[in-house]
Amino acid sequence: MNFSARLLATSTLLGLGLLASASAQGIAGTVTGTVNGSAAEGTRVSGWAVTPSGQAVQEIVSVPINSGKFRLELPAIAPSARAQTTLSAQNVSWPGVIDPVTVSASVQTAELKFFTYRDTNRNGVRDDNEPLNEVTLNSGSSSVFVAWVGTDVTVKANRGYEASLKRGWNIFLVDVGRAVKVSPYADTAQVSLNLSR
Repeated sequence: MNFSARLLATSTLLGLGLLASASAQGIAGTVTGTVNGSAAEGTRVSGWAVTPSGQAVQEIVSVPINSGKFRLELPAIAPSARAQTTLSAQNVSWPGVIDPVTVSASVQTAELKFFTYRDTNRNGVRDDNEPLNEVTLNSGSSSVFVAWVGTDVTVKANRGYEASLKRGWNIFLVDVGRAVKVSPYADTAQVSLNLSR
């Protein structure tokens, strides 16, 4: 086999390996919802890994709004190191968490928040000149909450808050009332995004 043929064979195998690796990552979860209100042409719903202070640092998923609907398929990839922090009882600022807080193990974690932006150049990703607008996805009286953890962990807090997270991305519905109810997200949940002001 000559050099060119070997190079082509090697490139093909490497390419197939990358495709297999990408498809092996799979989907960690899917959030499907409807939009209430009108969205400007080119508006996308996106999920971003955020720093502990809430700054969006890595776009994990982004989809256009089609006919008032969206479907976010969360890839099974870890967020960047910049978005991760060590989870401890002192730094849990998740929805519904009120002191006292207990964390079953010290693990790396990241929170995903939802944003919309107008993809003005239609390239399918956010550019610096396209402002992010933080939004909340709701299902009835609950809000959708997404977090990534490096290892299984349980977080408990006041008023009955308890979330058992498995390694990777976790999607929950959090209902904050007299008690805080945290339940795993089910694909059958009716999720809405309110763009009306």
